[in-house]
Amino acid sequence: MGWGSLFVSGIAVACAGWAAAGSAWAASACRLEAAGAGTVAAVSDGRSFVLDDGRQIRLAAIEVPQLPLPGETGSKAAAALAARGVLESMVLGQKIELRQKVGAATDRYGRILAFAYVEAGGERSVAHDLVGRGHALVAIHGGERACTGDLLAQERAARDAKLGLWGEPVYWLMGAEGAAALLAERGQFTVVEGKVLSVRESGGTIYMNFGRRWSQALTVTIPKRQERTFAAAGIAPKQLENRRVRVRGWIEERNGPRIEALRPDQIEVAERN
Repeated sequence: MGWGSLFVSGIAVACAGWAAAGSAWAASACRLEAAGAGTVAAVSDGRSFVLDDGRQIRLAAIEVPQLPLPGETGSKAAAALAARGVLESMVLGQKIELRQKVGAATDRYGRILAFAYVEAGGERSVAHDLVGRGHALVAIHGGERACTGDLLAQERAARDAKLGLWGEPVYWLMGAEGAAALLAERGQFTVVEGKVLSVRESGGTIYMNFGRRWSQALTVTIPKRQERTFAAAGIAPKQLENRRVRVRGWIEERNGPRIEALRPDQIEVAERN
């Protein structure tokens, strides 16, 4: 799927689904506090924009493909450009309202982390709509679990419908057994799926192993102190052995590909027994 078709289909679906997405978001239990308002003067990428007063906004709870380097082409480049184009169609020149999780502030680049709503039509979350249209992945930061859970439901629906970047899921839903492919994504936010072969504990860390050797497949680490939090959310690590799961996070290299899971909503059971 090329850049042109991704962009056009994204605009069309975004407009068609705008009201429905806004209604679903408003009905959720997501609790945020007002964080000001402003008019969008420029869009930086598929998750960031600048207000007319100079404030830089980073949409919370989502990740999008990185913009391509000059001359870079391919499906990932097309998806990144499509995400930016769809975000521009939603917010550029529009007055938006910002809402944040209590205690949220800025990212390491000084951008305000917030959910954005276009005021003219009522309760409309821009992040929610981007995910629902298949132009963003749900991240693991920037919102209460209620917010993330609602977004994950939208992501699943977009994935099932093969919308946006999910039209070529090989780039966005990676196999846990492919160490070489995973390591090529070092430092990138990724969704990985595979069967947990074993769950072990050592030195205050729980290890979910997707292969016989760390160097040959993904390993997910969970701090032991977080075990009760995961169990309370229905993601007890030791009960995931021999289950097929999806894990989202940033790929690191530590004797093989790793993802550190600090929150239960990073892990999703892909199939139920």
